[in-house]
Amino acid sequence: MQDSFLKDGERIDDLQRNGYRIIQNPQCFCFGIDAVLLSAFAFASDGEKVLDLGTGTGIVPILMSARYPGARFTGLEIQPKMAEMASRSVVLNGLPDKIEIVEGDIKKASEIFGAAAFDVVTANPPYMNENHGLKNPSEPKAIARHEILCTLGDVLKASAACLKTGGKLFMVHRPHRLAEIIEKMKMYRLEPKVIRMVHPHEDEEAKMVLIQAVLGGGSWLKVEKPLIIYDSEGNYKKKIHDIYEG
Repeated sequence: MQDSFLKDGERIDDLQRNGYRIIQNPQCFCFGIDAVLLSAFAFASDGEKVLDLGTGTGIVPILMSARYPGARFTGLEIQPKMAEMASRSVVLNGLPDKIEIVEGDIKKASEIFGAAAFDVVTANPPYMNENHGLKNPSEPKAIARHEILCTLGDVLKASAACLKTGGKLFMVHRPHRLAEIIEKMKMYRLEPKVIRMVHPHEDEEAKMVLIQAVLGGGSWLKVEKPLIIYDSEGNYKKKIHDIYEG
């Protein structure tokens, strides 16, 4: 039965949570630890509507639906092949009543769904801007990693337009752009509330940053203790194991 869900070059990976699986194509793009950490950092209450911008394989809504079965999830993806593959993963897991995958442009998100339509937005946007080298702008991997089809500003503008006042944005990005992220968040009335740095090892600088912001929130910021991925022997630390195991 699994083979009927697959196309050339694709595989099915076990997410080790609720029996959920995901379809991926290594030639296009496979999810990384950043998406897993984002899905664990974000939260939603029963009855809330969650929008994942640039959902890719659909990994964030699938993982979050396991933790928050009372919420309703939508993934927006501009690449037709990725959106279609994510939709098959939703069907594979029996989640069409919980997750919807929509093909569309982040820059038009509020036109597609309507303004202030969501309680929560999640985003794992492209990290690289025009200052980073780019080999092939047509490749799915390049689109996922570089600001080709959308910029940081586009993602934050769309988030603000789609969120209800008081709604929450959860995003993972790179620390070297944190000042820019906070500046642009405030441009769109997204007030940073929680920041957590993610370090590969205790003695290494942060490689990722997790950020929670609230639309129209007051000025108050909590910086959580750093999240360390690996121990001294190169194995996942207990916290990371707990995240992967749900």
